[in-house]
Amino acid sequence: MRTRARLHNLAHPALLPLRRLLVVSRPALWINTVGTLVTGVWLTGRLYTLDPGVLALLLYLILPFNLLIYGLNDLSDREEDARSSRKGGWQGARLTVAEGGPLLTATLAINLPALVLLAVLLPPAASLLLAVSAVLFAAYSLPPLRLKGRPFLDGLSNVAYALPLALPALALGTAVPWWPLLALMAYAVGKHAFDAAQDIPADREAGTRTVATVLGVRGTAAYALAWFAVAGALLLPVSLLTAAALWLTCGGMAVALLRDPTPQRAACLYPLSIVTPWIVGAVAGVGLVYLLARGLWTGI
Repeated sequence: MRTRARLHNLAHPALLPLRRLLVVSRPALWINTVGTLVTGVWLTGRLYTLDPGVLALLLYLILPFNLLIYGLNDLSDREEDARSSRKGGWQGARLTVAEGGPLLTATLAINLPALVLLAVLLPPAASLLLAVSAVLFAAYSLPPLRLKGRPFLDGLSNVAYALPLALPALALGTAVPWWPLLALMAYAVGKHAFDAAQDIPADREAGTRTVATVLGVRGTAAYALAWFAVAGALLLPVSLLTAAALWLTCGGMAVALLRDPTPQRAACLYPLSIVTPWIVGAVAGVGLVYLLARGLWTGI
C-alpha cells in the first residue's frame, strides 16, 4: 500500500497553493518586470493604451513571468539556498524536496499557455523578444547551460531583465528606446554582480562559481560600479536627472561596499539594491509629471 501511494504521489504531485507560488515569485521584485514594461509603455507616448497585447503582457509579467524566473532559480539553487540565511522569506523561498515537482508543474502549466496566447496577440518581433527573455532566464538556472555557474556569463544573461522595456514599442509599432534599453541592460549586469556578493560564502560552499566568487567582494563591488557608471552615461542623452539618480544610488552603494568589502556589508546594502528601481524610476517620472502638467504629452 505504501509503495502504491508513493507511486501515485510521483505520478500526481500535489498542487502548491497560490500563497506558496506568490512567495516563490518574490513580489518585492515584480517591479523589475512590471515596472520595466510600464516604463516602456510610457516611452511610446501611449501611457493609457488599451492595446490587448500590451494589457496581456502586463498581466503576464506579474505572477507568471516572475514564477518562471524565480521558480526555476529556486529549483536549481535548492542546495545553495539551504545554506543562505536570507532565503525563506521575502528575499526568496527555501524549497523542500517535495515541492520541486509541483513547482515545476505549476511553472510550466502557467507559463506555456500564456506564452502561446501572447504569440497570437503580439506582433512577431515582440513575441520573439519575449521568448528570448524567457529562454535566457531558463538558461540562467537550468542545465545544460546553467549560466549562473558560468562566471561573467551569469551577469551578462541578466540583460533579459531589460528586454521588456522594448516590448511595448514592438507591440505598438513605435521606435525602440535604445538609450534607455542599453542603460537598463548595463544596470542589470551591475546589479546582478552586486547582489551576488552577499552569497559568496554559500555559493563557494556549494561549489557554485559566479562572477562574485571569482572576483571576491571587493572586485565585485568595483565591477558593479563600472557597470553602473556605464548605465548612467547611457542615460545622459535621455535625462541628466535620471542618470544622476542612478549614479548616486547604485554608484553610492557600490562605493559603500568597496569601503567595507564583506558579504555581511553586501547583505546590509541589499535592501537598498532592491529599492533602486523605485528610486531611479521615481526620479525618471518627474519628467512625465512635468509634461503632463504642461499639457505637452501627446498620445495619452
